Amino acid sequence: MKISVLGCGRWASFLCWYLQTTGHETLIWGRPGSVHLEQLRLHRRNEYLALPDEASITDDLECALEFGEILLISISAQGIRSFLQTLPVPFQKPIVLCMKGLEADTGLRLTEVAAQVLGKDVKTAVWAGPGHVQSFVKGIPNCMVIDSADSELTKFLADSLGGNLIRFYYGADIIGTEIGAASKNVIGIAAGMLDGLGLSCLKGVLMARGTREISRLTQSLGGKEITIYGLCHLGDYEATLFSPYSQNRKYGESFIKNEPYGHLAEGVETARSLCRLSLDCGVDLPISQAVHDTLSGKQNAKDSLSGLFLRSVKPEF
Repeated sequence: MKISVLGCGRWASFLCWYLQTTGHETLIWGRPGSVHLEQLRLHRRNEYLALPDEASITDDLECALEFGEILLISISAQGIRSFLQTLPVPFQKPIVLCMKGLEADTGLRLTEVAAQVLGKDVKTAVWAGPGHVQSFVKGIPNCMVIDSADSELTKFLADSLGGNLIRFYYGADIIGTEIGAASKNVIGIAAGMLDGLGLSCLKGVLMARGTREISRLTQSLGGKEITIYGLCHLGDYEATLFSPYSQNRKYGESFIKNEPYGHLAEGVETARSLCRLSLDCGVDLPISQAVHDTLSGKQNAKDSLSGLFLRSVKPEF
């Protein structure tokens, strides 16, 4: 199958590498002038991996849209609306969204943004679950999930894109999968903050309470509580709350230590989105609120996070 990967950062370059090595024909696209793209063009590698010789590289979006039978998008979640506005409407080819986030200004899930921009008939799916490029390129396998509102599309993509490194499960709750995948980055920032404060022992509590608050939100939005205990969220906690490779965990720790951090941490804007959804849905999200308040300077991190888990005695469930 011919597959276009739109985006050229860490995860996008992995997608191109992985799919080419599993027998697909791949093309990776990046914006003209992108430092990441130029690095791939000049050296066919970045700090994480070397692209197979057979993989194509371009900055021509029209060429990329024409090449792929399906399109994988891996860019900043906050840039998805403006990017989708550059695509022709109606858009006929399946689109797989491979980033985890919510639109900060609206609280919308990314498939909802796609439907707004490209029309409700656009075929969209999401690729979620645990896994780091650094582990995959060493041959360490993992399990992930493909989800879509279209069950036939879900099955087609999961069956087509799986390989020795990634075993896909079929998702059956697009709301829960998107909310879970996005919000785990917020929990990851909280974990990093705990690390920075010397309170890593509270990560177990963070995991237990984090899944509860996000499952409540998911149910209020029409999704299934149980989805949050699957690969999109709880199943991704090890890679997000504990791994040295986790961008969001490292961001949270750097924030507490007042150290600069130059990489993208999608959980920052997602925390703002979750607080918006908390108000809209009337669902209490204390961890998400604490992360947002800490990042925005409204609260001291130690007070907001340690106090969060040492609140007044109450029933656990």
